[in-house]
Amino acid sequence: MERRNAWKELNKEELAAAEELCSFYRRFLDAGKTERECAKQVVSMAEKAGYRPLKQIIQSGKGLKPGDKVYAEHMSKSVALFYIGEEPPENGMNIIGAHIDSPRLDIKQMPLYEQDDMVYMDTHYYGGIKKYQWLALPLALRGIVVKKDETQIRIQEEEDGPVFVISDLLPHLGKEINDKKVKDFVDAEKMDLLVGNRPLPGGNVKDAILRLLLEQYQINEEDFLSAELEVVPAGKAKDCGLDRSMIIGYGHDDRSCAFAALEALLGIKEKPFRTAVCLLVDKEETGSRGATGMHSRFFENAAAEVVFNWKKGYETREPDRISFGYPERPLSGQNRKREYGRHEPLDILIRRSLLNSRMLSADVSAAYDPMFDKYFEKKNAAYLGGGIVFNKYSGSGGKTGGNDANPEFIAQLRRLMDDSSVVFQTAELGAVDKGGGGTIAYIMAEYGMQVIDCGIAVLNMHAPWEVVSKADLYEAVKGYRAFYLYDFRKCEKFVQ
Repeated sequence: MERRNAWKELNKEELAAAEELCSFYRRFLDAGKTERECAKQVVSMAEKAGYRPLKQIIQSGKGLKPGDKVYAEHMSKSVALFYIGEEPPENGMNIIGAHIDSPRLDIKQMPLYEQDDMVYMDTHYYGGIKKYQWLALPLALRGIVVKKDETQIRIQEEEDGPVFVISDLLPHLGKEINDKKVKDFVDAEKMDLLVGNRPLPGGNVKDAILRLLLEQYQINEEDFLSAELEVVPAGKAKDCGLDRSMIIGYGHDDRSCAFAALEALLGIKEKPFRTAVCLLVDKEETGSRGATGMHSRFFENAAAEVVFNWKKGYETREPDRISFGYPERPLSGQNRKREYGRHEPLDILIRRSLLNSRMLSADVSAAYDPMFDKYFEKKNAAYLGGGIVFNKYSGSGGKTGGNDANPEFIAQLRRLMDDSSVVFQTAELGAVDKGGGGTIAYIMAEYGMQVIDCGIAVLNMHAPWEVVSKADLYEAVKGYRAFYLYDFRKCEKFVQ
């Protein structure tokens, strides 16, 4: 079967649109190097597109109607956006879910120490990284510090501001280190951020750093106890290659898919038939645990509010203006209640809504790298420029711990992508028994919904600087938008 190349299928207008999209995406990456920063951007973009906080709908008591646009934000780190469709949510939603956290280093709660006239901040790495990749690299500090009075101080990366570094040993003295295995090459407890070297007159360097922190940020040493500071690569995302066909930047995993899912939803012009949902969560890189991860009840709770407020809105609207996919006819009183809900418990409607939903787990796939070809099986690898990637299954060691999508669902998606002129490819994460990985797909599949991983191929995955193809990002937005708008009744008998 011949592999397609998305670049060969884009016309002049589409190439211009792809460049414009990728320029916007680079700015999105630069402004959102932490999950908080990313979530803040998402909310800002959503509100400009007409989305309102779901909590406002709840407080108003008016319920939801087709065409409403709402979002739920959780702890400033996870966001779910709902474009309410014509069909009752009981009959399922079209969900695209991505994560907005990326591998990095976190500053410990008691980080500052001085050793031999050099001041460091102690770190703890987050997610799966190759530790040696973070040495001798310009690094930035981003995040928040919360003081005891709950004042939040934002730490930002500034254009002309200082950068930081984790030092490395010169090769002239590195013979002993060079003989070690890569996993033992760097001691994680030695991955400390160099932040200062100039002492106070008559004092030490740490006191000088503490004075700077107090003067510039109104932070004292104890405030680190309630801080959330992340060490990320310094600098902006840039075009990559002589032909500028790629983007190199920090956090493509998984903000490239998060951006594509968001941009696809916000760009929808017509009211969707099924409610379209963009779900962006935290903590995927560390197992999706915690209050802002996919294992939390955040999305389930938000979906429950949508189902409840839809039902409330339906029962108070003019019946002759509602169709919901059924023959449009005036209803009143008990007849209207039997049409939607049928006196069934709300919990059943919520469960039915999740069961009948379809989901794309929008996470990146490993791009084939000719420099490391033995770690891939070429027929079943993702390629830069090959379009959006479907991974039927994830996991490792015999698909353990992953999701495995059903062929019926894949067939529907094949038809959708072809009908929408979307270039797509299929892949698995590397050759068999060479490794593997997981996403949020298996968590959402626990509701019984159809789920498949569908994302963008990434070169250098989990490195400080990752690479994606501009063409793939463009195809992802096209594919995601087509999915949001798809009426799955065309594919199978509707579950009533």
